Amino acid sequence: MTQKTPLYGLHERLGAKLIDFSGYLMPLHYGSQLDEHHHVRRGVGIFDVSHMGIVDIEGEDAGALLRRLLANDVAKLRNPGRALYSCLLNPAGGVLDDLIVYYREPGRYRLVLNASRKEADTDWMRSEVRTLRVRFEPRADLGLLALQGPGAQEALKIVFTPGFAERLAALKPFAFLENEEGFVARTGYTGEDGFEIALPQARLTQAFSAWVDAGVPPIGLGARDTLRLEAGLNLYGQDMDETTSPLESNLAWTVAWDPAERDFIGRKALEQERQRGVTRLLTGVVLAGPGVLRSHQELREGERNIGLITSGSFAPTLGFSIGLARVQEPRPAHAKVVIRDRALEVRWQPPPFVKQGRVLVPRAD
Repeated sequence: MTQKTPLYGLHERLGAKLIDFSGYLMPLHYGSQLDEHHHVRRGVGIFDVSHMGIVDIEGEDAGALLRRLLANDVAKLRNPGRALYSCLLNPAGGVLDDLIVYYREPGRYRLVLNASRKEADTDWMRSEVRTLRVRFEPRADLGLLALQGPGAQEALKIVFTPGFAERLAALKPFAFLENEEGFVARTGYTGEDGFEIALPQARLTQAFSAWVDAGVPPIGLGARDTLRLEAGLNLYGQDMDETTSPLESNLAWTVAWDPAERDFIGRKALEQERQRGVTRLLTGVVLAGPGVLRSHQELREGERNIGLITSGSFAPTLGFSIGLARVQEPRPAHAKVVIRDRALEVRWQPPPFVKQGRVLVPRAD
């Protein structure tokens, strides 16, 4: 059965085009996906991302459990108020999910999971508890908003008290604060400055409405996808999944190899993969001429298949089409993509393509 976030009624009243996404009716756009993209790159926008999963993991052994479950190491979070991006792996080194873990205080962590994976992730993590002293609390009482764009700092003042808004504006990336006003982290999925905000449902509706009433435009999933693609950020289920490892998904930087004695799930498989060498890698591509890159399009060198586009779109900030692609290594200097039975030239471009409004790729010919 399709679910709805607490803001579903507001989305309807705002004229959103609603689609089924990971089992939720979510706004694709509110009129113009292109305008929404530019609002975030140039100003600020507000997203409803309450379909994501929030899970609190607490107890004496919570840290020990997460050090086994995650490829990145929560021991890096030495002080409360810091967060970490990581992959959750299976024993073969495949990516079960990518997530953010927040260190609240000793023995208390919060995870934000992808909507399509939250139940499976929680079941997987519970199965690994065994004799550890750990409690899981899925937080269905909380919703999640994302305030994104270079104007996000200023927009904080619309909802939060001056003192709290000032403290939030001083946060470093991947830091967070929480009090009776909310749980607010300087994180996001757009390549722009911004904040992700967990609030109780009644407060969620008030905050979203206050921002929209003050002129902060609501942004749908369509612009969220083009923004994250320009930023070179992976989408679970397209750019990585259980059949791909972090090493071949441009996420090797999220694997904490030290200390060597930390035996996280998937470590042995990743070490073997690293030793023999990765045979395919995720990279960026730019379409050299007219057309639009889409997922599942084939990449070729001559008649030889060398990979697939995993994510692709017209990039509104750039004015041409870009994509992420998993490609056989060593990759050839030149390649073509097959679009409607036509082979069109692409060029390799390491992601990100855009970072905090700054274009990092030359214009296509």
